[in-house]
Amino acid sequence: MAKAAILMGSKSDFEVVKPAAAVLKKFGVETEVRVISAHRTPEEAHEFASSARKNGVEVIICAAGKAAHLGGVIAASTTLPVIGLPVKTDMMGGLDSLLSIVQMPSGIPVATVGVNGGENAGLLALQILGIKYPEIAAKLEDYKAEMRVKINADDKALQEML
Repeated sequence: MAKAAILMGSKSDFEVVKPAAAVLKKFGVETEVRVISAHRTPEEAHEFASSARKNGVEVIICAAGKAAHLGGVIAASTTLPVIGLPVKTDMMGGLDSLLSIVQMPSGIPVATVGVNGGENAGLLALQILGIKYPEIAAKLEDYKAEMRVKINADDKALQEML
């Protein structure tokens, strides 16, 4: 069974990661969700990242706001794919988080989704897992087909209304 991990720098980030966890679970992916801070619990962050592969984790989503170093800290200690999920902040509306995550140094890649983009973080994790798990790739095809049907129906309804 495929396994993903979702880490957040603070419990207050849970509302942002809930859509990621929901979409992963909807697709049957075992999902571990943890609060681990790059700054307040760096030893735990390193331990989690360095043991993730042996614990069966195949992709990691890291949600963080402000300095948003969690994804980079995790990526520095693993070769697993890491997805950064920037969290909206009061200070800069999440731009601070986004810029922190996308500015990783050479050799420490962190894929990044939009601010508060929990669902897209989960879907990107599924696409990564779909490389190894054909059943996940097939479910993603169905998911995209359902989106297409809904958008076409919305367009048809709009055209009739006009």
